[in-house]
Amino acid sequence: MLRNSKRSVLIVFSLVLAALTPAYAAKKPAPKQQPKETAQAKLDQLSIAYLAQEPQSQPTLPFFDEVITDRGIQGARLGIRDNNTTGRFTGQNFTLRENIVPPDGDVTAAFKSVLADGYRHILVNLDAAKILELAALPESQNVLLYDIASRDDQLRGESCRPNVLHLLPSRAMRADALAQYFAKKRWNKWFLAVGPSEGDKLYADAIKRAAKRFGSKIVAEKTWQHTFDERRTPESEVPVFTQGIQYDVLVVADESGLFGDYLPYRTWQPRPVAGTQGLVAAAWHQTHEAWGALQLQNRFRDQAGRWMTEEDYGAWLAVRAIGESATRTKSVDFDKVKTFMLGEEFALAGFKGVPLSFRRWNGQLRQPVLLAWSRSLVAVAPVEGFIHPRNELDTLGYDEPESKCRF
Repeated sequence: MLRNSKRSVLIVFSLVLAALTPAYAAKKPAPKQQPKETAQAKLDQLSIAYLAQEPQSQPTLPFFDEVITDRGIQGARLGIRDNNTTGRFTGQNFTLRENIVPPDGDVTAAFKSVLADGYRHILVNLDAAKILELAALPESQNVLLYDIASRDDQLRGESCRPNVLHLLPSRAMRADALAQYFAKKRWNKWFLAVGPSEGDKLYADAIKRAAKRFGSKIVAEKTWQHTFDERRTPESEVPVFTQGIQYDVLVVADESGLFGDYLPYRTWQPRPVAGTQGLVAAAWHQTHEAWGALQLQNRFRDQAGRWMTEEDYGAWLAVRAIGESATRTKSVDFDKVKTFMLGEEFALAGFKGVPLSFRRWNGQLRQPVLLAWSRSLVAVAPVEGFIHPRNELDTLGYDEPESKCRF
């Protein structure tokens, strides 16, 4: 009987407790709900602009070469992707504004529009004259222009600007790279063949400087007149052009591609051809696969459906330089990024075996230069044996004592 009474009391107590529980639960304060923030909202944003102008007409290419209309911009896009891969872990987000001006468009107006929208890191794929014009504008004195395509030595020399950085090797750097390799091979007598364009003449000047600098001799210099017609074929023209001269290597200055490809295997004497055709000095080349370069080649081809050009590599380097500086400073502040990028601690991985950095005296990115022909990477300059008191990369191009750049 007593046992049944206890059981009844327990049942009643349980029923009362069950009835009161919702009331107590209602009085208990609800837990604070955290605001729903997207991962994007938490990131510090750094905005980069890309400015280029479409050419008046596409260059005349051999029928087997594809016409590339997106040089440069594809490299910038890949650089943004690479920056944001790291940015997810560092709390930073990188964006790219693309500005492609039509052939008859106003580049200066487009540039000012970019500045008005607050962009201070601007990649420019423009000729040297236009870069100088934009760099001199009052509005652009507190921005950085990243020259991703030019080879002009004057831009790094007498006409240099403190707000312009140069990502590709200059003509002087390319010529010095070839000269070092020629010296290693003991090809000391050069025959210089020069085309008619202004760029050809500037490259020829760089070749002459390199010959003097590395103790070689230009035994002959000829200007190619490009007079092919139905009666005057490369097979008949080239042997006559190269006849009667004793030389070790034929150096070509033909940036326009008018005649240089006709020279190999057609010269009067069997001699190597180098310069703008034959063995070329380049910032990037499709045959380059060492130091992890193959993975960059593959990622670029997956994105763009073609090989990476030098302009693409220059744009990729510029975006990565910005991203690397932002990562190291843990900031997207323009002044902090700029100061670090131009400082002694900056080191950029460019898939060339050594860290790349900017020369403080002219804004040029110091880097190895690839020596290659169409199917093979032959060598990388600086060539072994050429030394420098501070940085062997400064054996290429104008070293600080030689530079005419005065910021």
